[in-house]
Amino acid sequence: MSVSEIQQAKKTVEFSRESLEAVLRGRFFYAPAFESYGGVSGLYDYGPPGCAFQANVVDLWRKHFVLEEGMLEVDCTMLTPYEVLKTSGHVDKFSDWMCKDTKTGEIFRADHIVEEVLEARLKGDREARGLGAKPVEEESADKKKRKKKVKEIKVVKLEDDVVKEYETTLAKIDGFSGPELGELMVKYNIGNPVTGDKLEPPIAFNLMFETAIGPSGQLKGYLRPETAQGQFLNFNKLLEFNNGKTPFASASIGKSFRNEISPRAGLLRVREFLMAEIEHFVDPLDKSHPKFDEVKDIKLRFLPRDVQEAGATEPVVKTIGEAVASNMVDNETLGYFIGRIYMFLMKIGVDHDRLRFRQHMANEMAHYAADCWDAELHTSYGWIECVGCADRSAFDLTVHSNKTKEKMVVRQKLETPIEVTKYEIDLVKKLFGPKFRKDAPKVESYLLNMTQDQLAVKAKELADTGKITFSVPEVEGELELDDKFVTIEERTRVEHVREFVPNVIEPSFGIGRIIYAVFEHSFWSRPEDAARGVLSFPPLVAPSKVLLVPLSNNKELQPIVSKVSTTLRKAEIPFKVDDSGVSIGKRYARNDELGTPFGVTIDFDSVQDGSVTLRERDSTKQVRGSIEEIIEAIRQIAYKGVTWDEGTKNLKPFVSQEAK
Repeated sequence: MSVSEIQQAKKTVEFSRESLEAVLRGRFFYAPAFESYGGVSGLYDYGPPGCAFQANVVDLWRKHFVLEEGMLEVDCTMLTPYEVLKTSGHVDKFSDWMCKDTKTGEIFRADHIVEEVLEARLKGDREARGLGAKPVEEESADKKKRKKKVKEIKVVKLEDDVVKEYETTLAKIDGFSGPELGELMVKYNIGNPVTGDKLEPPIAFNLMFETAIGPSGQLKGYLRPETAQGQFLNFNKLLEFNNGKTPFASASIGKSFRNEISPRAGLLRVREFLMAEIEHFVDPLDKSHPKFDEVKDIKLRFLPRDVQEAGATEPVVKTIGEAVASNMVDNETLGYFIGRIYMFLMKIGVDHDRLRFRQHMANEMAHYAADCWDAELHTSYGWIECVGCADRSAFDLTVHSNKTKEKMVVRQKLETPIEVTKYEIDLVKKLFGPKFRKDAPKVESYLLNMTQDQLAVKAKELADTGKITFSVPEVEGELELDDKFVTIEERTRVEHVREFVPNVIEPSFGIGRIIYAVFEHSFWSRPEDAARGVLSFPPLVAPSKVLLVPLSNNKELQPIVSKVSTTLRKAEIPFKVDDSGVSIGKRYARNDELGTPFGVTIDFDSVQDGSVTLRERDSTKQVRGSIEEIIEAIRQIAYKGVTWDEGTKNLKPFVSQEAK
């Protein structure tokens, strides 16, 4: 089969999630954790092929980003004290919106329930109009998994303006706040999709797992919801390690934890998962990137916020260079990492046509972020966010610096000294103790850490009224100081060193979600036998590279099996021997399900002339050559990225005597 024939074969048999899951669970790529005890929703174990595939994806991620970009990798603790996550905003804001059935006590995630019900009504409308089922690519995330719980969809024709309103609402679903979701539930009369019972208004549910550190239980903590905070808190050490130079990037790979409200969709929404995150620290006045030319001509499918706000989902196709030049993407460094994310996803087997980059809408994006794009992959569950790429400005380092009183800044020696005019505040500290008593240090700290914008406002207030009023966290009531206590004025100084808090560009990868999307993008069934599933993993990330198949258990073949095994082992090429009594065709078929890209057959001709047969998984093409020639071809194709035709051009075509 040619490449085009393989692509056609993949389209011939309709994709079946049930068939894929049967393969993934049957071959122990993964399984529900604690299954013997009934399992726990949102927790999964990886089996041998799943572990190997994940390890290969992580290894490629590390080479593609950490090694190629010269990043500084750290491994930080998963247990995180309360104060760290309070400062970062996670304690107050790391939440999803949930609503409860007042009768059954069942919990629903608010955005999912709105999405589910509106999708169901639109499906009923399509059926009433005789338009048939909605195309798979338009179905929303988690919808198919939840269908079994939804009462029978009413086939009712909707007014055209209602259909348009529903579609617009669904296009904006990621941007609604909790109260807005509650208003939608009232407006569209959305209740429990099974019973129809009323649901309580949405309330925020913090997704972090709380724990106590130490035997006393007095040190409150959490299992980290991301790997980023450890990187921010080690910024000064990393900057020193990098000889004080910016830009530079840190990277971290490790487990994170989120107490999902209602985990569904298998590996896509879990409570414990592997993350790979990058924090690229850059000068806020210069967000250009020296390697931007390497990605500027990559053409991608973008879904910018203005398209979403108009209620549409049709992507805009542009090169990364065009996206940055038009200010659709905020800056070169952000655009560069979007390009690198795309290149990585292509290497591990993501389907180019099922990838888009969606921009966060204004009410969806953190207030401090300059821009944020999600790499979304299409699966049978709909479009799934798998990678986030955000310009987080200077927020993280600033809040941790303010809290700990430890400066997290870059000091840049200036070739030419410059005059800098800025507001400065002076405190008459001897008066603070009698006035504020035990709260005096908190008040002083608050005033001394005000930003230039805050100082400008307070300087005007002090000049106009002779006093300033303000509030300090953890100090009760509004506070007031007059000019006996404080002076705020603009001063001009000559500076020889520029001091700045770097901005952060953060690509964040959900490895489990990416892996599942690759499973779907790689899975197909052979047209001649739909029961024969194939996982067409790129050889570089396939769990095992070679299936070693002796024609029979005849003792004459064993020395050749041992020789090939030893040669593969020395070449560090993962392989598996299958000497079971079933036919070669069946042995190959069950390893096609494991995604094994190559098969090496040892027969009685191998005993005579030392030659073996090499089979390619997708096309089932076979060639013949010496052991050394075959293994070199495998090495070139699997690790050097050469094509099958190029890697086997010096080998002889071979026609099997048995069904392939």
